[in-house]
Amino acid sequence: MNDSTHGIRIRPGSLADAPAILGMLDSAVVWMNDRGNTEQWGTTPHSQRPGGVARVERYTTENAPYIAELDGAPAGALVLDSGPSPQMPITPAEEPERYVRLLVSDRRHAGLGIGAALLAHAAEETRRAGVKLLRVDCWAGGGGELVAFYERNGFTPTDRFLSGAWPGQVLARRVG
Repeated sequence: MNDSTHGIRIRPGSLADAPAILGMLDSAVVWMNDRGNTEQWGTTPHSQRPGGVARVERYTTENAPYIAELDGAPAGALVLDSGPSPQMPITPAEEPERYVRLLVSDRRHAGLGIGAALLAHAAEETRRAGVKLLRVDCWAGGGGELVAFYERNGFTPTDRFLSGAWPGQVLARRVG
């Protein structure tokens, strides 16, 4: 499937996209750290974390990955699953759902709507699957800017949680 919005082309991802996704994750850590945010994703690049490479490879082989491209180059990634990560203290929904397990964009293209386009694509994929609930969890620290991003994209906050000392927020969006 080739969706295109504002020059952004979204295509299914594969294992071949794992290095690009890792690069986006690593650069996002640097970008956050440069702005004083060391709490959301820490200070160690994902590619250097124990199990980090294998986790991204699993995302591309065991889940439904999508890649946003600008001018043919990866500029963002989204991974959909059928529920939250079992490692997170999040209760599965009481109905079928699609769950955003990963959303990242290349910070060189910040402000171009890549994340929003990927979330719109996730909603459409959820609808196509005949599922009415799309959920995501995110970091709820830092003044709530990330929660506000998801709210601007049609999600409503539901449950808050702590994963260790990491404050999280689950958000839901009805589709279909």
